[in-house]
Amino acid sequence: MTSNAPSTAAFRVAELSQNSATPFEVRPDAPKNAAIAAELDLLDLRKVRFVGKIKAMGGADWVLSATLGATVVQPCSVTLAPVTTRVETMVERVFLKEIETFDDEEEVEMPEDERTERLGQWIDVEAVMIETLSLALPEYPRSKDADLGEAIYSDKGVAPMTDEAARPFAGLAALKDQLEPKD
Repeated sequence: MTSNAPSTAAFRVAELSQNSATPFEVRPDAPKNAAIAAELDLLDLRKVRFVGKIKAMGGADWVLSATLGATVVQPCSVTLAPVTTRVETMVERVFLKEIETFDDEEEVEMPEDERTERLGQWIDVEAVMIETLSLALPEYPRSKDADLGEAIYSDKGVAPMTDEAARPFAGLAALKDQLEPKD
């Protein structure tokens, strides 16, 4: 890893072994966790561990396989109270030297396999870790006692529509009870 690396956890592709897997382990320190938390709009980020290996696939392509574990604290989507979640996920990325492109180099055909990326001079393990974490975060975290309740709005003189009244089979169940013979 040299000073031109995109991060401290980036591997120069030319220096990777073609014959054996290159193991890695990324455990960001507290300041780096705080920077990642700020980037992902988290309240806190702890116990981040990204462990895996990079191995050759064919003559010019590479595969990154890893597991990510992290404890994240996000605001509850209802109450904004802190919600702590443990994220554990597996990741696999395939870095290809040749990817189909259009005439305009800025535009790349989206491959069917979303794990694939264009191979550059570096494989940035830290960037893969941050992207994986952002994709694994709960979209709408909720604290245990968060309750949306029920808001009822209507014009004067109009019966308000409630969640109970909106259930399509509630009326049928009541009708069925009325039609059944009583013993």
